[in-house]
Amino acid sequence: MRQLSLRQDQPRMEEDMSQSAVAEVPLQPGQPRRFLKPETQTAMLFLLPSFLGFMVFMALPIVASLALSFTNWQLISTPSFVGFQNYIRLFTVDPAFYTVLSNTLFFAVEYLALNIIVSLTLAVWISSLKRGKAIFRVIFFLPTFTPTIAASVVWLLIFTPDGLADTIIRALGLGLPNFLLSSTWAMQAVVLVTLWANVGYNVVMFNAALDLVPKHYLEAATIDGANAWQRFWRIRLPLISPTIFFGTVMTAITSLQVFDEIFAMTRGGPGSATATLGFAIYQKGFSNFQMGYASALAWVMFVMIMALTILQFHMQRKWVHYDD
Repeated sequence: MRQLSLRQDQPRMEEDMSQSAVAEVPLQPGQPRRFLKPETQTAMLFLLPSFLGFMVFMALPIVASLALSFTNWQLISTPSFVGFQNYIRLFTVDPAFYTVLSNTLFFAVEYLALNIIVSLTLAVWISSLKRGKAIFRVIFFLPTFTPTIAASVVWLLIFTPDGLADTIIRALGLGLPNFLLSSTWAMQAVVLVTLWANVGYNVVMFNAALDLVPKHYLEAATIDGANAWQRFWRIRLPLISPTIFFGTVMTAITSLQVFDEIFAMTRGGPGSATATLGFAIYQKGFSNFQMGYASALAWVMFVMIMALTILQFHMQRKWVHYDD
C-alpha cells in the first residue's frame, strides 16, 4: 500500500517540480520582462478612464488654480505674475475678507453642531421604533436627492415678504422680522435650509450604526440596573463614535464650502451678512473677473479645510473608540 501511495503521488510531485523549474528559468537576453501581472494590467485598464477623468477635471485644475493665485488675471487678458500680492491683499488690504471669513466660520460651527445633534437625535428615535423604521429613513433621506438650487428656490419663496414664513410668524405672534431682509436672521435662514437639505444623510448613517450595536451589551446593562440614558451614554455612543467621527469630518468639510443656498437665496446679503468664502470666490472670479484673487481665496479655503480636518483627526484620540 505504501508503494501504491508513492506511485499515486509521483505524477503530482513531477508536475510541481516542472512548474517550479519553469518559474526559475531565467529570461533570455532578448526576452522582454513583465513588470506587472496580467490581472494587474487588466485592473489598470479598467481604472484608466477614472484616472484620466481625475487628472483632467481635478488634479490639473487644482495645480492651475495654485499657479493662478500668484498672478493678476482678468480672464480676458494675459496672466501677469505678481507673486504673493494677492495673499497680501487678502490679509492686509481687503477689509471684506475678514467679514467673509467670520461668516464662514460662524456658519460652519453652527451648522455642524446642529447637524450632528439633530441627526443623532433622530437616529436614536428611529432606532427605538418597533415599526416603520424604513419609512422614516426614506422620509428623512429624501431631501438629499433634491438639487440644492431647486430646494433653495422653494425656500426662497417661503421666506419672501408676506410669504408662508411671515404668515406663520404673525399667526404665532413672535414679532420676528423677515428672515432674508434682516442682517441678523438671514444667516439663520441659510442654516435652516442647509440643515433640512442635508441632515438626512447623517440620520441614515447614524441609525445604521446604532442598529449594529450588539444587543447583549444593552441587555447586560439593563440587568445591572442602567437606565436608558446610561445605556446610550456609556454603551451606544462609544460604540458608534467612529461613525460620528466620520460624519463630523464630512459635515465640517461641506459646511466650509457652502455656496448653493447663499447664491439662490441671499446673494451674500443683506449687505454682506451671508457672504462666505464660497460665494466670495464666485463673485471675485466670475462677476469681477479677478481670477487670480479668486484663486487665492480658494486656497485659503483649502488650507482652512485641511487644518480643520487635521485638528479633528488629532482630537479623535480623546473621544473615538475603535473596537479591537
